[in-house]
Amino acid sequence: MEAAAPVKETNHTRILGIVGSPRRGGNTEILVDEILAGAAEAGADIEKIILNELNILPCQACDACKDGGECVQEDDMSELLEQMERCRIWVLGTPVYWWGPSAQLKVFIDRWYGANQALFKGRTIIVTIPMGSGNEKTAQHIVGMLNDIAGYLGMNIAATVLVPSVHRIGAVRKHARVMAKANQVGKQAVDGAS
Repeated sequence: MEAAAPVKETNHTRILGIVGSPRRGGNTEILVDEILAGAAEAGADIEKIILNELNILPCQACDACKDGGECVQEDDMSELLEQMERCRIWVLGTPVYWWGPSAQLKVFIDRWYGANQALFKGRTIIVTIPMGSGNEKTAQHIVGMLNDIAGYLGMNIAATVLVPSVHRIGAVRKHARVMAKANQVGKQAVDGAS
């Protein structure tokens, strides 16, 4: 994991973009970037990570985290959890893969099991899901999963941005209304957190 730039202490809201797509510069990253841009315009300090560029190993269901307080996996997850702790708002972006999230996002979320559950309580989540399918219903399992997880952990989903019919890299840029909505969602999340 690359060393993150030192974060200066401010009174600004911090927002973390978490890109779950393995495709750099793809529609998921573009949407996360636009939400972060809106948040920055509203005065937030922004950070972004690409899950595919981190070493995050799958949960082994060994319960070492519950028995001894530490995960047995020696990877980038502990640093990522520290970064998440610094930020009040998280933007979760994933494409739809076989009616579910990308493997990168799923393995990341599975590792939440071993994290201190206090980390999640009261956090604000923004979800963005671009998809090749022309039917928004294709994302229903991801939306349902994230809504259930948020409810269970005491998080608030402030907005969900679904974008159908955007398979080719950069296709989402042709949807001016969607891009404007993503930017506005970022601004509103920061205004709501102030």
